[in-house]
Amino acid sequence: MASTTPTRRPRALEVEQHGIDTIPDAERTSRPLDLLRIQFGGANTFATIILGTFPVLLGLSLVEAVAATVLGVVLGGLILSPMGLFGPRTGTNNAVSSSAHFGVRGRIVGSFLSLLTAIAFYSISVWVSGDALVAAGNRLFGLPDGDLTRALVYALLGGLVIVVVVYGYQFMLLVNKVVVVGNTVLILLGLVAYAGVFDPSYDPGPDAYALGSFLPTFVLSVLIVMGNPVSFGAFLGDWSRYIPAATSRARLLGATVTAQLATLVPFLFGVGTATLVAGEADYVFALVQASPLWYALLLMVVAVLGGLSTGVTSLYGTGLDFSSVFPRLGRVRASLVIGALSFVFILVGRLAFDLVGSVNAFIGAIVICTTPWMVIMALGYVVRRGHYDPAAVQVFNQGREGGVYWFSGGVNWRGMVAWIPSAVVGLLFANYPPLIVGPFTNAFGGVDVSLVVALVLAAVVYLGSLFLFPEPRYVFGPQGPRWVPSKPGEAPPITDPVRPAGAETPA
Repeated sequence: MASTTPTRRPRALEVEQHGIDTIPDAERTSRPLDLLRIQFGGANTFATIILGTFPVLLGLSLVEAVAATVLGVVLGGLILSPMGLFGPRTGTNNAVSSSAHFGVRGRIVGSFLSLLTAIAFYSISVWVSGDALVAAGNRLFGLPDGDLTRALVYALLGGLVIVVVVYGYQFMLLVNKVVVVGNTVLILLGLVAYAGVFDPSYDPGPDAYALGSFLPTFVLSVLIVMGNPVSFGAFLGDWSRYIPAATSRARLLGATVTAQLATLVPFLFGVGTATLVAGEADYVFALVQASPLWYALLLMVVAVLGGLSTGVTSLYGTGLDFSSVFPRLGRVRASLVIGALSFVFILVGRLAFDLVGSVNAFIGAIVICTTPWMVIMALGYVVRRGHYDPAAVQVFNQGREGGVYWFSGGVNWRGMVAWIPSAVVGLLFANYPPLIVGPFTNAFGGVDVSLVVALVLAAVVYLGSLFLFPEPRYVFGPQGPRWVPSKPGEAPPITDPVRPAGAETPA
């Protein structure tokens, strides 16, 4: 029997050896506090600050923008919090854990959402951090502001992110420990830097509402802010898998909610500073130019630390998950491949398209597609009483078949039938101009109800499927199902697929 005595915590500069394989009990040396640090550190950055500027850019007053931001963070944090429960139970990331509810092949849905989220937030982090460095360099040292300069700075930041990702979880944890304290102090110094020019009564008036009136604009602002906590949904298992399985649910839930509430620091910094440069086309560049010289220098530090933190938390998770879809690549090579593809996206998206419009659309797609997936996962956790088979969720990664989560050819259609229409219908109601404007955008007077529609539809269809087409008794564990029926049956054994003579066996 394997030892469960905890080993020493690996050093930060030791290259992580684990991919998406189950983390042995003896190597689970993290705590809920580490989960909190990674989440807050990964969001305590310029990328989050940029999202905080959106309510003001959309025409809300300062008071309205603050209300939209707080509501978005609270709602998003509550929806996100159950996603930290899976890693300790399964010892792997959330996409692989979702095999229990989508099937060992159907869990690729989670991998797709992880990839979409990582590209979006890795790109945002490098874009805005790079722009801040260029703007500060332009003011302090006369650095030319042009496409070539920005591309070189993006490459430098992107390369640093990849270095941290290659070393893995412990190095990422170290970076985020620094960012939690360092960027918080630097951002709060903004209270001193802008005290003389800040106007708490800022209000551009009702004619400024981007969607024509208050309520639709307010709801859109809330949804954009929610995109930040929701974006962590596919990634929480990447970090919580190193937490012991016996850790209480209350501590795990509390770590996530607390971390998301802490992100109000960068969010409200974005809200407040956006009022200082309202009307400027490039928020980052304008803010650096409007800052006192001493604070412009500090913003360079915020940019570098923040770019590393957000980029690493995004890219690490997707490299990890990509290696689960293509096991031959391994975690390190998968991270390098995704990093290279994302960098091309950064250059094309930042230099050839409208940044604000692109971010708006990406955040919208993430919120609408990821939230119903998270709802299905959370409801699945409840009806399964938190019971999961760590060996069975690894079947696809090992090139094998069968197990308790095989369902129908590796797909659990109860989860898939709930997620697909929820995401599609949600997008039909979405209003993230100019790139995403659904045909039913004006069905409720221009108010964006896409998230409500997607969330409710996912819950109703998934629970309905569990009642109409009960899952086998063996997936629920020794205590049986909670609140839903089950059907008798025996789990198919885990087997290696039959291969033609001479065919190569997966590594």
